[in-house]
Amino acid sequence: MTLAIPLTGDTVSPQAHKLLSAVRELVELSRGTVTVEPSAAGDGEAVAAAEPESSGPEVRLLTGSRQALLDGEALPLTRLEFDLLLFLAERPRRVFSRAQLLAAVWGYERAGERTVDVHVRRLRLKLGASVPAITTVYGVGYRLADDARVAIMPHD
Repeated sequence: MTLAIPLTGDTVSPQAHKLLSAVRELVELSRGTVTVEPSAAGDGEAVAAAEPESSGPEVRLLTGSRQALLDGEALPLTRLEFDLLLFLAERPRRVFSRAQLLAAVWGYERAGERTVDVHVRRLRLKLGASVPAITTVYGVGYRLADDARVAIMPHD
């Protein structure tokens, strides 16, 4: 995808600023590049090209029916495994401690923090080695992997 944003004048419109922020996020995810090319009028024009995502398996979370699909095949996740993966997928690049995950996904903090470890391990086994979905941040907690291909489908 190529997106051209005219940069004429001294100020950037709020809409162009929002688009530039989205482009920066693509670049941060290492899925695109930004180049500035002169337009016919001589003004600079920012061009963002989104590169295709990796060709690894994709996980689709169908939130309406609470189903998970791995490359189109049904993935049998428990309620908590689904909720954990959905929680992390909705908040990419953020690291969560075990206590934060217990409070947000389980709804309580009194269970042992190793409960999170067990669910992460089981989720990783079900997804398989070819789907690096959850990254361990040693000494801190867990986050969605940078190269995870998880699509959230609100309406199925």
